Order: sequence, then C-alpha cells, then structure tokens
Amino acid sequence: MKVTALNQKHKDLGAKMVPFAGYEMPVQYAGVNQEHFAVREKVGVFDVSHMGQFFVKGEKATDLLQHLLTNDVTKVAIGQAQYNAMPNEKGGIVDDLIIYKISDDEWMAVVNASNIDKDWEWMNKHNKFGAELTNKSDEMSLLAIQGPKAIEAMQSLTDVNLAEIPFYHFAIGTFAGMENVIISATGYTGSGGFEIYFANEQANEMWDKVMEAGKSFDIEPCGLASRDTLRLEKGYCLYGNDINDDTTPLEAGLAWVTKLDTNFISSDILKAQKEAGVEKKLIGFKMIERGIPRHDYKVVDDNENTIGIVTSGTQSPILKQGIGLAYVHTDFAKVGTTIRIQIRDKNVLAEVVKTPFV
Repeated sequence: MKVTALNQKHKDLGAKMVPFAGYEMPVQYAGVNQEHFAVREKVGVFDVSHMGQFFVKGEKATDLLQHLLTNDVTKVAIGQAQYNAMPNEKGGIVDDLIIYKISDDEWMAVVNASNIDKDWEWMNKHNKFGAELTNKSDEMSLLAIQGPKAIEAMQSLTDVNLAEIPFYHFAIGTFAGMENVIISATGYTGSGGFEIYFANEQANEMWDKVMEAGKSFDIEPCGLASRDTLRLEKGYCLYGNDINDDTTPLEAGLAWVTKLDTNFISSDILKAQKEAGVEKKLIGFKMIERGIPRHDYKVVDDNENTIGIVTSGTQSPILKQGIGLAYVHTDFAKVGTTIRIQIRDKNVLAEVVKTPFV
C-alpha cells in the first residue's frame, strides 16, 4: 500500500487506518459524528494527499481539455476552477475531476486516487494535440480545511485575503511560511473552506501549523468516514459508487457540467441519449421507516419488483435519518415518489427527495 507524507502523523494521533484506493488512510480519529459536526459547525482538516494532480501545459492545453471533458473549459478564467466529467467512448464516466486554470497555457487537473493510473493513460492516449502532460501525484500533498470557521482560523497563516477568494477560485501564494501554495476555495463537504496544495517535503510542518492556527477554533483532524457522511448530506457523487464507466453524466444528474455543443469525446452519444431520454436516473432518497441504506441494496416498488439499486447510503448525523443515492427507473425518479429499500429481509419505505439533503 502507498502512504501519504502524513501517514505517521495520523498514527501518532491515534487514527484508525484503513486501505483506500491503494493507500493506507485515516478513516476516523475521535469518531465520525464528532468530526462531522466539527466541519459543519467549526473547522476540520482532512489529509487528501492520495488525490492525483496532473499538469497540462502548452499552446494546445486548452484544446486537449476541451476534447477530454464535458464542461466548456473555454469559459474558465485564470484563477478559476471548474468541476468536470471525463467521458469514455460510450458516454460513461472515466472520472470526475476539478481543473484549475493557472495561466493561458497551464492547467492543473485533480483526479480521484483510485483512477490516477487509468486517467493518466486515458489523457495521454487522447493527447493528439501535443500538449505537455506531467503527473505530480506522488510529489504533492493536499489538505482540505473545511467548515464555516476555516477562513477565520487560517487567515493568520497567509497574506492572501482568504475571504476574497470566491467559491471555485484559487490563489497561489505563501501559506504557513511556504511559497507557491495553491489555496483553493473548493471542497467536498458543502461547508465552505479551502483545499491547499503543496510539496510533500512540507507536509509535516504544514499540518502542525494548520492545527496550531486552528486550535482556538476547535479544529479537528477528520477521516474518510466523516468525509463520506458530509458529501452524502450534500448529494455529491463518489466515483466508484454513484458514477463509473457505465453511468453517463445525464443519468447521474450532471447535465449541468455537460455542454453538448463543445464536441468532446462521445458528445454525439450523449446528444442522442438526451433526445431519446434516459432510462435510469440518480436520485436522492430519505428513509421514511427506520433503516440505514447501504451501497448495492436493491430498490423495489410496492409489488417487490426491482426498480433500481442504492449507490451510496448512510445515517445522516444532522437529520438522524437514513439517506442515500440510488439509480432508479425514470418512472420512479420524481420527487415525492415512494420507493422501498431492501434492507436484509425487509422492504423499508423511503421517499424520493431533492438534494442536497441538508
């Protein structure tokens, strides 16, 4: 298993470590609920250095990204980030990722840890434009400092005015005395905050300074378990669960990042799917009866006919109720529709709802 530069730090803090996407990662420290509420109410920090970072450079860098991705990358300004899907030749999703425009001829793409090798191969295979691709995934560390107190807690570490970085924008500056840190107003929790990118060699010092700066704001180290409950309360997709090579952006509710007129790989397939209409849709649901939905549980109708499958599920710490995402036949995708989740030997009542859940 690979380890991040902060692996020993997590162990010293008593984190429970688990294998995840080929890495040994902290799943929790003090407990899922405590970490969840730290992020919703104050500030929490995640080591997400397992994520991949690719740099795309050259005159044709933008052309390559426009060809590879579903969103319109020509609309991105320098200093702005954009959420994207990367489709395969059949319209399925190779990965979902965020791209950062550093200059007119340089971008950074941040990809999911489990897909680093696959994405790297895919991007190189389709680089008919002569763009320069560099994989810095093993050289960079990434901390997600998330929560409503993140700006206040971290401002003492930088001259960059954190409050002036809009959502999905970034600055490159000095942070905790370290230069050329990418400070990005992005995250996967829906509670505001930053993601900071820096060199592995700086990881331990960066962690210590972040934790020290956040001390008076009750900062908590957070693991993958609370990251999952936080993202699910906001209805965010997790690659491998809610989206994969066999689900299209239109089925997954990602039409908002799918600009069909930009002539990306398989855009014609997705145009045809849009015209014909999708047969299944990713929906959010809340449990009406007691029960915690889990990945791969069947979704059935009142007559026990299988109509879909749960892709993500948990007990929401805020709602104290079971919530989940599932693909269901479009006949059952309308908000307000009642469905049943097969939990062990019972068909437990649930309702299709709008996301985010909180």
